[in-house]
Amino acid sequence: MVITFLFNLVGFIGYLCYSAAKTDNWKRATLPIAYIIEIIIIGVMIIIPLIYAEALPKAQLMTFLVAPPPPPPPPPPPAKAPPVAVHQVSIQELMKAPTVIPKTIAKIKDQPIQAQATGVVGGVAGGVPGGQMGGVLGGIIGGIAGGPPPPPPPPKPATPQRIRVGGQVEAAKLIYGPSPEYPPLAKMARIQGTVRLEAIISKDGTIQDLKVLSGHPLLVKAALDAVKQWRYQPTLLNGEPVEVVTEIDVNFTLAG
Repeated sequence: MVITFLFNLVGFIGYLCYSAAKTDNWKRATLPIAYIIEIIIIGVMIIIPLIYAEALPKAQLMTFLVAPPPPPPPPPPPAKAPPVAVHQVSIQELMKAPTVIPKTIAKIKDQPIQAQATGVVGGVAGGVPGGQMGGVLGGIIGGIAGGPPPPPPPPKPATPQRIRVGGQVEAAKLIYGPSPEYPPLAKMARIQGTVRLEAIISKDGTIQDLKVLSGHPLLVKAALDAVKQWRYQPTLLNGEPVEVVTEIDVNFTLAG
């Protein structure tokens, strides 16, 4: 932009000089030329500081790498305890001949061996000393009189209150089971099938908690009414009656 302005200004001055030379009237061109020169000087004085602005001195960032200090020397090893001298005393057993022969020589007499007990009359071989003849009622072999009593027998396993038919548990034995009445509506619709029920056979053999697992809706009520009257032989486990969870199938079949 500055160069364009100067170029136009020089062209304008040249035009004035050319016009003055051609008309031979230099007085007319002197005053504009003087103003133009002053404007150029002022403009240069204003533009130069803008072009060549004083820049801040460049700061030099100097980083000095300092080696880390060396690690401290390891602590001196602990002083070793002075070795303890072990005095070994060796005993040598030497057989030396006596220098003086004694006049009498002492005789060494062995102590008489006490006769071992041969048991008591009526005892058994391998018995324990201090036992009673014939043993004691409830005693144990090898026990001694006045010893601790034998431990009590282990308790019998508790009998479960309820078991389920299956595996090693056999189904309960039915002793009274009337057949269900065929519903008239199901008979007219020629509906057949099996109604599966689940029930608990109580300790006295009666049916409890009877519920339906599957079956046609027209046959379910007749099956429930019949099974509620059934009676079973009580199931015994370890000699005690228990409740049995079982499944009962009631079949409905039309003849012909």
